[in-house]
Amino acid sequence: MSRTVVAKYRVNHLIRVTEVRVIGPEGEQLGVLKTGDALKQAVKSGYDLVEVAPNSTPPVCRIMDYGKFKYEQSKKEHKIRQHQKSTQVKEIKFRPRTDKHDLETKVRRILEFLEDGNKTKVTVMFRGREMANQELGRMAMGKVREEIKDVCTIEMEPRMEGRNLYMIVAPKH
Repeated sequence: MSRTVVAKYRVNHLIRVTEVRVIGPEGEQLGVLKTGDALKQAVKSGYDLVEVAPNSTPPVCRIMDYGKFKYEQSKKEHKIRQHQKSTQVKEIKFRPRTDKHDLETKVRRILEFLEDGNKTKVTVMFRGREMANQELGRMAMGKVREEIKDVCTIEMEPRMEGRNLYMIVAPKH
């Protein structure tokens, strides 16, 4: 479901001020006119009167095809959204006593996330009595850090939060 956010513009009879500064269909200045006169001129030329700058004094209105204007606005927004790259924070979790081969697999996965341009949260989870041996977790985190140091920048140094030791890494640009 696509949601376009086209700004609410007042059009034709929804413009409730007495005088407006009018810009013609070709972009020429028509001066300050009574709203009724500006509306008549817009209807006579086959267009709509659209309030484009409501906060100025007097408000600026333009004589244009409102349907075409809305279409162009939505096209612009779509193009802007298309060029935005959304980065996600992926997470890899392991335990302090994770085996060497399993750790290598986790490191490969972290590298894949970084190649895709995603930040990665690397978490060592401690359970029960493992909290007494936090050095094992720090050593495991150090091994991971050593493996990925060439392709990433460490955005957040390893720190404890509750029963988890974590760091956040981002791809190098």
